[in-house]
Amino acid sequence: MPTNPRFLVLGATAKTGRRVTEKLIALGHDVRAVSRSTTPAFDWTDPTTWDDALRDRDAVYVTFQPDLAVPGSDEIIASFAKRALMHGAKRIVMLSGRGEEAAHRAEDAMRHSGADATVLRANWFFQNFNEDLFLPYIQQGTLALPAGDTPEPFVDANDIAECAVACLLDKGHIGKTYELSGPSAVTFADVTKMISSVANHPVSFVAITVDELDAGLEADGMPDEVRGLIRYLFSEVLDGRNSQPTSDVYEILGRQPNSLRNFVEETAKTGIWDVAKRA
Repeated sequence: MPTNPRFLVLGATAKTGRRVTEKLIALGHDVRAVSRSTTPAFDWTDPTTWDDALRDRDAVYVTFQPDLAVPGSDEIIASFAKRALMHGAKRIVMLSGRGEEAAHRAEDAMRHSGADATVLRANWFFQNFNEDLFLPYIQQGTLALPAGDTPEPFVDANDIAECAVACLLDKGHIGKTYELSGPSAVTFADVTKMISSVANHPVSFVAITVDELDAGLEADGMPDEVRGLIRYLFSEVLDGRNSQPTSDVYEILGRQPNSLRNFVEETAKTGIWDVAKRA
């Protein structure tokens, strides 16, 4: 890779994509961050948009929409990697989901493409509680999920982004697969208790079935493909397989990952969960 590599970041407005972009720019790098709404645009469903995004790039941070676990993602990833190599973008760091066996075919497609690839498998993000997905329900005071008592070592999207940047810049990470988690595992009920302890209104957790969750998401206007992904995550992935925290953030960054407690306390200061400030 050149001394001053030029980066392409997919998912310019997504949780990790925009953070990777910010961190690379702060380090003085040439970054092209793309999405369906940028110029040039990038759309996974329209390969004719790929060339303009990849042109004159040396390395790529890949996030796939809606998720690598969806059928056919392996073929799309293989095609994209081939196109990236044609443009000289051999270094690729790809975000995946921890414990998502359905995503392994896509991961393998990237590894076997000939690219200098690194795969980052991540647990659930902290930011699901303050940026989208669960935020409106927390603001309303009730988070109802089919999560049971399964603990999850939630991870900070900022830590994922910092790991991605480190992997893009250091060839020592080529060929590796990392599993990124937070330092400790807690249940979704524990998260709501933690938020309640610092926010200006109580948040309760209610256990429901996957079908009940799906019906509620449909009523809220959630797209079918997103609903299907959420069903998959709660019915198959959130079964305890990912409950053990890993040391991979420390291995990459040489420091411990951010804690959920610290994230909750810092987020509460923004007022995003504060009923009085939203009224």
